[in-house]
Amino acid sequence: MGHDGRYAPSPSGPLHVGNLRTALLAWLFARSAGARFVVRVEDLDRGRSRPEHERGQLEDLAAIGLDWDGEVVRQSERGALYAAAIGRLDTYPCFCTRAEIRDAASAPHGMPGHYPGTCRELTAAQRAERQAQGRPPALRLRAGGARVAFEDRVMGQYEGVVDDVVVRRNDGTAAYNLAVVVDDAGQGVGEVVRGADLIGATPAQIFVADALGLPRCSYAHVPLVLAADGTRLAKRHGAVTLADRRAIGESVAEVRARLLESAGLPGDLDEALTAFDPAALARDPAVWTGEAVLR
Repeated sequence: MGHDGRYAPSPSGPLHVGNLRTALLAWLFARSAGARFVVRVEDLDRGRSRPEHERGQLEDLAAIGLDWDGEVVRQSERGALYAAAIGRLDTYPCFCTRAEIRDAASAPHGMPGHYPGTCRELTAAQRAERQAQGRPPALRLRAGGARVAFEDRVMGQYEGVVDDVVVRRNDGTAAYNLAVVVDDAGQGVGEVVRGADLIGATPAQIFVADALGLPRCSYAHVPLVLAADGTRLAKRHGAVTLADRRAIGESVAEVRARLLESAGLPGDLDEALTAFDPAALARDPAVWTGEAVLR
């Protein structure tokens, strides 16, 4: 794989300025390397995904000057590909609820957020018993606490322990950690640029890619934009979407300039592309004050 990049929003609401900054950086990583840049709509969560949010997100990306190669891919249309991939993996049914996993983690000697392998060695009779109780199982890929390390282009060396990975949810939908791996390989993505809050999921995704015999991507997890109170940016922090900023008289060019300047780049997109150096990106979050984005 080359350094083809992507941006993959979930259409559960409008993009805020932090999302747009990440999209700008993902585009700059790809275009500065002379690589393709693709867009994928991650709409597996049908309960929260809305067509109007997808339209608005794509319009906002185009408005800030981003272009992409090929058609937009939607996860909701790729179920057969996910099913085929799952069929190639060493999986087992897991009947645990989130509450049961949480309780196991909070028990003595439990590890927070850790899946203790409750269903890993169930007998056929035990599985049949749980199935008869009407508990639809998820499917987990055996990982058994594998350690996976990688070099992130922004954050440096990172290592994580991989629990048995859910690859199909108990509603029959492919899980995110499976779908994203299949999609990146299918779209020819060689470098994943995304928010630093997602770095913890990366070891599991690398493990899934290895299990499927797919090439590993390289990764760059870029700092988030935080609110002035230090929390993740959200609607409650005021005018944080492109539509909000336009409504108070700020132009798209002004918003884009502030986001680029917060990454240490010129405010003009063409100039930013010429000046872009991934090695010079700060590792600390930017701060959105409503009046400025501070590094």
